[in-house]
Amino acid sequence: MASAVSSPNRSDVLDTRQLEDQAAQLVEAARRAGADAADAVVVRGMSLSVSVRDGKVEESDRSEGDDFSLRVFVGQRSASVSTNAAGDPMQLATRAVAMARLAPEDPFAGLADPALLARHFADLDLADPAMPAAGDLAQAAREAEAAALAVSGVTRSGGAGAGWGLGGLVLATSHGFLGGYGATRHSRSATAVAGEGTAMERDYWSASALHGADLAPAGEIGRMAGERAVRRLNPRKVATTRATVVYEPRAAISLLGHLSGAINGASIARGTSFLKNRLGSAVFAPGIRISDDPLRRRGLGSRPFDGEGVAAAALDLIADGVLTTWLLDSASARELGLVTNGRAHRGGSNPSPGTTNLTLHPGTVAPADLLKEIGTGLYVTDLIGHGANIVTGDYSRGVAGFWIENGELAYPVSEVTVAGHLGEMFARLRPASDLVYRFATNAPTVAIEGLTVAGR
Repeated sequence: MASAVSSPNRSDVLDTRQLEDQAAQLVEAARRAGADAADAVVVRGMSLSVSVRDGKVEESDRSEGDDFSLRVFVGQRSASVSTNAAGDPMQLATRAVAMARLAPEDPFAGLADPALLARHFADLDLADPAMPAAGDLAQAAREAEAAALAVSGVTRSGGAGAGWGLGGLVLATSHGFLGGYGATRHSRSATAVAGEGTAMERDYWSASALHGADLAPAGEIGRMAGERAVRRLNPRKVATTRATVVYEPRAAISLLGHLSGAINGASIARGTSFLKNRLGSAVFAPGIRISDDPLRRRGLGSRPFDGEGVAAAALDLIADGVLTTWLLDSASARELGLVTNGRAHRGGSNPSPGTTNLTLHPGTVAPADLLKEIGTGLYVTDLIGHGANIVTGDYSRGVAGFWIENGELAYPVSEVTVAGHLGEMFARLRPASDLVYRFATNAPTVAIEGLTVAGR
């Protein structure tokens, strides 16, 4: 095990030795049923959450369970089956093998190369031994809500919440891999409403961390939600123009999401990405670095091995502006004539490529100095809709935020659309220096010149 957790209430919740035995039994049953190869995944989850409104508990939810998935290969044919109960492994395996024999052939399907499998698991400190009680979560949610309501201009609460979760993954394969890891997660959130009637505005703030000690105080989260809501009051519309658009960090991470979708190996293999012919070429400006690191201690996306058992390692996806690699699992790598780089994700039966801890590394200019250099433009705090086409690169998103005048945030704006092309946007992207690791995907403030800002 890469990590384990114990608590005064459930000391065995991430002792997955029994799950490892069950996963190994599923794989063995698949081989006896006639599979040439197989792997089994067991995902364990447990969560506790509380939401409050106006000081009263509105909802309290607790869940826990194990999900079992078996993937089998018969020649170049494969099939997957899942269940939420351990049951008879032979019965599940027999059904999976029968399904595989009827499936079409896939020349790229198969287990990962044994030479790439993880042999040693790094201690990433993913599990917090402290397990909060429901009363502790309710108190934290009340503190967040009270702090939001204490902000001058906030007229009502949109609710607040606190949660704790624990999850584990076990993987067993017919070519000798058996391993697992577990992680906890603590979270807080608050939503505040400012103004009255048709002039109301709302905003939120949230935080997550694997360890409770790394989580921002509930009062700070509530205060941030309240202050953000109040500063959005009395928004204006802006005239349609071309301008520099600045994305605050919470909005800037969406750009990394568009990039990760465009360099996903499955999309490249299908030819459905506007970046499909750009490997090895400059996609961003010189000096830009974007990395993906599954081995960051206490990282929200960290893991000691990927969904196929391949050893975890950090990658620079963008180095000095150049696109260096795709996000690959074994199947997409084979289809592209490449080798997996350990980016397989596995929530259940079939792996697919994705990111772990994705980071746009900071520049050298402070956000305030960046605004001064820009002079006039749009500062984006919120995004609306999903207007990015990964196939063509066309980009159009509804946004809200602030108009920049004389290098400062002048007044709030809403009902604005920002449009451009992701290829040009990436090439013009300029990061500020304010990177803070808050999520699995993180970015500093960024500025992009020459975008169309559509308003009144």
